[in-house]
Amino acid sequence: MKREATTAAPREVPATGITPHASLAGLSKGTLEKLAKLNIASKFDLVLHLPLRYDDETQLYPIMDAPAARDVLIEATVVACDIKYRPRRQLVCNLEDGSGNVTLRFFSFYGSQVKHFVPGARVRAFGEIRQGFFGAEMVHPRYRIVQPGLPVAEALTPVYPTTAGLGQDTLRKLIERALASEKLDDTLPDTLIAHYHLPTFRDAVYFLHNPLPDVARDDLQSREHPAWRRMKFDELLAQQLSMRVHQQRRRGVGAPALRPRGALVSRFLKALPFELTGAQQRAVAQIREDLSKPHPMQRLLQGDVGSGKTVVAAIAALQCVENNFQVALMAPTEILAEQHYRKFSSWLTVLGIAVVWLSGSTKKSLKEQILAQIASGETAVLVGTHALFEDDVVFHNLGFAIIDEQHRFGVRQRLALRLKGTHSATGKPAANAQPHQLMMSATPIPRTLAMSYYADLDVSVIDELPPGRTPVTTKLVSDTRREEVIARVREACAAGSQAYWVCPLVEEIESDGSPPDKQRLDARQSRVGRPGRAGMEALQLKAALETHETLSAAFPELKVGLAHGRLKSEEKSAVMGAFQRGEVQLLVATTVIEVGVDVPNAALMVIESAERMGLSQLHQLRGRVGRGAAHSACILLYRMPLSPMARERLKIIFENTDGFEVARHDLRMRGPGELLGARQSGVPMLRFADLTSDVNLLDAARDAAAVLLSENQVAARAHLGRWLGGRGDFLKV
Repeated sequence: MKREATTAAPREVPATGITPHASLAGLSKGTLEKLAKLNIASKFDLVLHLPLRYDDETQLYPIMDAPAARDVLIEATVVACDIKYRPRRQLVCNLEDGSGNVTLRFFSFYGSQVKHFVPGARVRAFGEIRQGFFGAEMVHPRYRIVQPGLPVAEALTPVYPTTAGLGQDTLRKLIERALASEKLDDTLPDTLIAHYHLPTFRDAVYFLHNPLPDVARDDLQSREHPAWRRMKFDELLAQQLSMRVHQQRRRGVGAPALRPRGALVSRFLKALPFELTGAQQRAVAQIREDLSKPHPMQRLLQGDVGSGKTVVAAIAALQCVENNFQVALMAPTEILAEQHYRKFSSWLTVLGIAVVWLSGSTKKSLKEQILAQIASGETAVLVGTHALFEDDVVFHNLGFAIIDEQHRFGVRQRLALRLKGTHSATGKPAANAQPHQLMMSATPIPRTLAMSYYADLDVSVIDELPPGRTPVTTKLVSDTRREEVIARVREACAAGSQAYWVCPLVEEIESDGSPPDKQRLDARQSRVGRPGRAGMEALQLKAALETHETLSAAFPELKVGLAHGRLKSEEKSAVMGAFQRGEVQLLVATTVIEVGVDVPNAALMVIESAERMGLSQLHQLRGRVGRGAAHSACILLYRMPLSPMARERLKIIFENTDGFEVARHDLRMRGPGELLGARQSGVPMLRFADLTSDVNLLDAARDAAAVLLSENQVAARAHLGRWLGGRGDFLKV
């Protein structure tokens, strides 16, 4: 959207790094910093800063007739006002309006406020009237001193999301000015607005900032009102347009056409001790076709834990190697990356293919040797962690990148691996070329999430487990029955099985069910004298060490291992290797084993403090058992009392073994951020639309995006400019 230029230069706000648009010129640095915390950097951002809720100050009630259990507006005369000190310091003001009396009570106030409430002053107060010990009272109402006869508001009063130091009155004035000065013409053609029965953008925005009192309150609060539907549709449409534009751009980039040769893949399949499932075969066929095209594949391979994604990725890697190009496989943790390395090595080395391992802990001398092999092309398949996208890693001819648990990587990290560049087989740079990319996720993605945030990707789903896999039985057990659980572990290990005992780390969830933001968590804890994130990790590590000591004493006949994130790489590899070989019967671990551990003989898992973990994490951990033919169980130890949210999570994980169903509930309870790794995804989070309730709008937005891009590019660009500006530049890289 085009904005009017001004002569004032934009000011950089150091506190946030956001550069305000020139349209905010004239505001103080402090106000700009506070607005930046709300992601407001222009007048148009103010227009789209929509209310959280509304207060009804359109009707004055006599004190005696005011409805109960709701906020009301009253106007009365001050009779007396004083500061009292019992039972605690408070400002108490008595008011009357002819119909009755009410007490205004303030526990947090400035001494100067006493001067506002001089006897005889007219006060208009907004709040809930409750019956206290001394009669009707309002506690901390919103108020102002008025002159008799002042008219009441004609529209509902918006209450906006805000931050400390930025009052509602200030926000309202800024938004009113923005509404009066910004161009609010429609970006959508009239035919599309009529087709979906939408109000105009101008009408919708004005209404949401100033709704009339006769509006259906339920529709307004539930965001089902046509004005809200217009905002949600526009937001979803912008997201869909951005995804499709990025997909089109990638289709214009070159990539090596890795046509299936067949020899290596055929030998590999014959050597496998099992047959691929139908779902795996479909995924292989889809990837094979994508790799043979001369533009970069961008495919997401998703499937439940244990569904066999790795073998599909290995077949795709062989297709690349058959064409004399290199493969890179990147995983977020050393345990997961090493697991991939072991599997790829066991599968591919017998075919004469060199598989190399690289991580941040690789010794310098060995790393130099590995880097030389990669640069020369001697290494066909490179497996590792974040080390793969470092500057000193130079590929001879990278043709295919596999990223596992891709949502755990930062957006620029994924981009860095892709931009390692593809070279021709002779080592000369190929113009305008990128490697093909396969992203894998063991967190099943609900349909609406895939439609919204992965609309620019092709998706393959492995929706069946290999034959012979037995479902894992989930048991909920109170911590008070710990001795029974210990006996169950002894019984399982005596029968020849192995077991995990998991101690939670800091990926715990708060009482509202959402994962804590690191900075907010640290700031809050520092204020109340509790440990920050590093301190919490230390406490959780201490718990794991104590649990290991306790269980080692309880099971003198067993070898009890310990795995946690602070072990050195070689120590971690040693204990995991011993567990995989059966030398360790019981492994005490933190959540470092959440992904990447495949021990078929492990048939029992105990998860401590399961009520503190998220659904996705519980499901991932549970997936570490049940990987063999033996009956497996996962015991979730919980401590009372349980919050309603924790109780619901445990009920869901107890009743559901289908990862897609678990993910659907996770999306409903926590939103898309956790499933996407929102802070690192590079994807603008939805502010207004809800993927669990606005599926029909999402479907409509997908259809509308296709129509606009094919028939009205001008409108598509205008809509993207209005809603995303430059914020979609790194979308889905």
